[in-house]
Amino acid sequence: MSVIGYCSRGLRRIRGLDALLETRSRFFILRPPKAVTHIAGWGRKPTAVRARRFAAQFGLPFVSLEDGFLRSFGLGVNGAPLHSLVADNSGIYYDATQPSDLESLILDSEFGQEELSRARYCMEQLRQHRLSKYNCARDHRVTWPDTRPRVLVVDQTFGDAAVTYGGADAASFIAMLDAAIAENPDAQVVVKVHPDVIAGKKRGYLLQAAEQRGCQLWSEDVNPWALLDAVERVYVVTSQFGFDALLAGLPVRCFGLPFYAGWGLTEDELSCPRRAGARSLEQVFAAAYLRYCRYINPYTGERCTLEDTIRLIAEQKRQAERLRGSWLALGFSPWKRGFVPDFLAQPAQLQFASKEPAIFSRCGHAPQVAIWASSLPEDIASICSKRGLTLWRLEDGFLRSVGLGSDLVRPLSLVLDKQGIYYDASRPSGLEMLLRETIFTPELRTRGANLRQLLVTRQLSKYNVGAGLSADAALTLPANRVAILVPGQVESDASIANGSPWIKSNRQLLQQVRRANPDAYIIYKPHPDVLAGGRMGALPDGDDDLFDLQVSELPMPALLAQVDEVHTLSSLSGFEALLRGVKVVTYGLPFYAGWGLTEDLLLNGEQGRGLGELAVVRRCLRARGRKLTLDELVAATLILYPSYVDPRSGDLVDVETAVQILQAQRAAAKHVRWRQSIYRKVRNRFFRK
Repeated sequence: MSVIGYCSRGLRRIRGLDALLETRSRFFILRPPKAVTHIAGWGRKPTAVRARRFAAQFGLPFVSLEDGFLRSFGLGVNGAPLHSLVADNSGIYYDATQPSDLESLILDSEFGQEELSRARYCMEQLRQHRLSKYNCARDHRVTWPDTRPRVLVVDQTFGDAAVTYGGADAASFIAMLDAAIAENPDAQVVVKVHPDVIAGKKRGYLLQAAEQRGCQLWSEDVNPWALLDAVERVYVVTSQFGFDALLAGLPVRCFGLPFYAGWGLTEDELSCPRRAGARSLEQVFAAAYLRYCRYINPYTGERCTLEDTIRLIAEQKRQAERLRGSWLALGFSPWKRGFVPDFLAQPAQLQFASKEPAIFSRCGHAPQVAIWASSLPEDIASICSKRGLTLWRLEDGFLRSVGLGSDLVRPLSLVLDKQGIYYDASRPSGLEMLLRETIFTPELRTRGANLRQLLVTRQLSKYNVGAGLSADAALTLPANRVAILVPGQVESDASIANGSPWIKSNRQLLQQVRRANPDAYIIYKPHPDVLAGGRMGALPDGDDDLFDLQVSELPMPALLAQVDEVHTLSSLSGFEALLRGVKVVTYGLPFYAGWGLTEDLLLNGEQGRGLGELAVVRRCLRARGRKLTLDELVAATLILYPSYVDPRSGDLVDVETAVQILQAQRAAAKHVRWRQSIYRKVRNRFFRK
């Protein structure tokens, strides 16, 4: 088995490096260990000179490593974790002076229809989500002051190895600019230069020449696709921007030899005799993105596919665009202040303050205001409305953590809603809007179905607490009676105040369930926070006749696998029951009621005399009623609505990554339960209300 040695400290920071290299690796400083069979370094970069020297000295093959073509959401220089890597045994893709593995893959490989179909799908996904190598720049429409056509000329950083080894030099850039001007006499030539070049921090090739020729300079850090939407043609030397332009369907002229030149896709100033024969864009893409690049989820350390990487970075981009701007966070405890910035996409401008209106008025102008939904003062919403500020309500997500919020366990997910909040049935919410208006594509439905199956198979729920974590922990249930689960709730929660206009306590719910189902076998599961001693909702003594069995330690997923029905006010357990195909009867107005998947007593007018006239019931009847499939409900509720954060890096992630993290946390939870036990004893002894 080969062992790859490396002396770059940057490589040590790559999570899952061995998985990416597909073999063991060893870091060394003075000399490679005897077990090392290969030496790796960063391509043709100056940082690889020492590694190449070691390879030559010890007669070992050199492996050139580089960032992949879809690297990350943020910039590597700012610490963004790497999502893709290339490992080249014969050269490196931007070095046209010698063959590379990528060049050989494009030249020699045969591509089947299945692989080409996959390439077309991934290309379309990159277009749809507007992804490039880095993806943190703002994505907004680019407009020009007049109607002239525009052609784009792309500058590069002076001394870039891709320029030197791409057969180009400073003269190539001047020739490119002059050609763009001469070949497009009726167009405005726009020269894209790096912002640091404008600021004088870096050198480029075209700044002075563009100014002398009266060209328009573009230095704004904008999503490449936004600029490509606004031009007719693209000129490059060796920049990857040219390949993005090909994906966008634009004509590209190259004045160097990037990896995509020489295959009949571009108009080339230079030629490479090795690149004989035309290749389609799908073939070049398949070779570069599907075969050459290797992908990893940096938050789990596990290898993944290009499709997985596109989905993850697309979600990070979507959330960043949604949350971009400065924030004022009101009324958050010191503990919550530790994780709230991550869920706001780690904004550059974030101020925490008291939620008292007097202090709020002194905090200055912030476009966006965040506050915990269940502690929202009545006057904050009106103040924000008068000031023209966007008010976001935050609340725990539906796949929250391994452990309870009352035990100060950091959440893995939150929901951020600028319309309302999902459990408040008295007004619209972002989730209700998604359920009512989303056009569910086959891809989104499939993703919802896969996620639902994953949660059921791995028995994951909101809190993931309980002694037994297996559905094998069977209950002894009577065979001739319907088994009904009644999940308890925290009676002081806003979900009951705003989502259950009829019944307000666990005792009242049990009474109603027993009255309507006298022959059923009723199982009552108290809420974990109530059992932990931190919240209100315990049953009074003497109410044992309202249920046949009380279950506390068995986890909710294991319990749901054994019951016939779930009857609830507004508990998330009803949603979790739907995931598992269990019949759900609602006595309140939870977010999942009214979409054709549950038996809703209030909305159907079957319970509560006169309650059908309540404004909240009338509103829900008007706003809901769209017939959804279970997979559509899952897609809106668990994919589109919440935000998920990797607790290690603080980066926003997609739900599939969050599920992997949650499962890993649950596997390790037994090692930290003693801390929660100590915390509960102290809290209940000194701080219990």
